[in-house]
Amino acid sequence: VPPADLLGLDPLDLYGAALAHLRFAATRPSATPLLRVYNPEIDRHGWQSTHTIVEIVNDDMPFLVDSVSMELARHGLAVHLTVHPVVPVRRDPVGRLLEIPADRGPEDALESFMHVQVDRLSDPARLAALGTDLLRILGDVRAAVRDFQAMRERLFRAIEECRPPAGAVSEEELAEIHAFLRWLADDHFVFLGAASYRLVREGDGPQLLREAESGLGILARHREAARSASFGALPAALRAAAMAATSPLTLTKANSRSTVHRAAWLDFVGVKRYGAAGEVVGEQRFLGLYTSGAYNRRPWEIPLVRRRHDQIMERSGLAPGSHSG
Repeated sequence: VPPADLLGLDPLDLYGAALAHLRFAATRPSATPLLRVYNPEIDRHGWQSTHTIVEIVNDDMPFLVDSVSMELARHGLAVHLTVHPVVPVRRDPVGRLLEIPADRGPEDALESFMHVQVDRLSDPARLAALGTDLLRILGDVRAAVRDFQAMRERLFRAIEECRPPAGAVSEEELAEIHAFLRWLADDHFVFLGAASYRLVREGDGPQLLREAESGLGILARHREAARSASFGALPAALRAAAMAATSPLTLTKANSRSTVHRAAWLDFVGVKRYGAAGEVVGEQRFLGLYTSGAYNRRPWEIPLVRRRHDQIMERSGLAPGSHSG
């Protein structure tokens, strides 16, 4: 911790906070986060603070601090101190803490010990609600990290399934679509959720049905087959048009904000699936966030975008090296 962050704090309270956190970590079942939100008291916890304390013990993984901080901000809480050591631990098969070794051995796991002091909450209901929401966020982070590689592999499968019939899309456009999807997988997209949908014909027109057990990442909690509510809300004519063999790729914003990494509207990538005869049979859907590297790329370096860039420059009639260009 930067020494300046500890100025004015009682060393005995810092000692008590560290010891309380260590005791809290005494037993942690595998792949299960420990979390508590409380107002420490000398008699009960061995230390005290004017702030409400959030303590977390979790497997080390990306996005933990920013996702937790994002949820605290959503609750309107200011953060007064964050202490976040990542330490090697040795546990027995049931999760009992045996040792925190000075040097990490090959069998030692890295765990994240997160101690956050926020504005004091006195209402037990608000304390409980904060704890519930933080556990949900930790679950979303774990699911996204756990399924990241599986979502990338599904994207590559989507490229193979995205083969519209001759004449529906030009070869140049299809090549750009495939290049864009590969560009996403090349560290330009944080995959947070994915699901497979198949097209079914029903009495009120075509419907998209989420395939059971196809959810990955933050969509893994939706295990049962179900209609796509957003697709089903469209008029029948629009649903029929949306499933035409043309326009294999949909890029837009989802209608919900990310709970992982940063508080932005989720980016939606939809890739149509085609059958052997060239008919549309469904869609692969991906939710996530474009990375900072994606936003820092020049437009003529990004598949799909570079075609628009070239068309705009050609229509403008301006010399690319000129001031106006």
